[in-house]
Amino acid sequence: MKSVTRGGTRWKRFAVVMVPSVAATAAIGVALSQGALAASFSVSGQSFKVTADSLDGKGFVQYGAIDSGKTGVHPVAVVGMKSATINNLCQSVVVPVPVFGDVSMKLSAGTDKANPVEAKTLYIDADDLKADATFKNIDIGVSAGDAAKGPGIHQGDKADPNSFAQQADSVHFENVQQRAWATTAGTFKLSGLKMSVSKGSHECY
Repeated sequence: MKSVTRGGTRWKRFAVVMVPSVAATAAIGVALSQGALAASFSVSGQSFKVTADSLDGKGFVQYGAIDSGKTGVHPVAVVGMKSATINNLCQSVVVPVPVFGDVSMKLSAGTDKANPVEAKTLYIDADDLKADATFKNIDIGVSAGDAAKGPGIHQGDKADPNSFAQQADSVHFENVQQRAWATTAGTFKLSGLKMSVSKGSHECY
């Protein structure tokens, strides 16, 4: 049975959201910060962590899918947005290196509220999230293949078009903490990009 809720809906610590992978080289990062390249990142077999002060998205959809990696099969909640702006983004991944030990890669951007991170046609495959969320005109229980407010099911996703999904005209997230396995975006502009690589475990949270 379809369950539909309309109007503004606020869910505390709601377990679905987005944001992109830190697995990029500095050269690609610079090109992205200038809006010169389309972004398409994925982390195979290893999750990464993301935090953000806030995220505003337009054209939201969320559905279930399966990510396959070197460490096995991972059920995920895929969040898609037609466009998004992100304030104070941090992304981190810890890579175990034989003999040397753990190496942390951390990326930050959008620390200036006047110049947030900007993304279009954004998808994030996540399995854990904590955030405060506000949805506008949300529909809960639509089929994934019929969800029309967001960018639709991402090509290549192992998702059943008849499975449970939800959609909204727009969404606002605050105090985001997320663990994800993959992210893709049509364009991804990183204002004030900073990237660091250091020995040991130094995650965003």
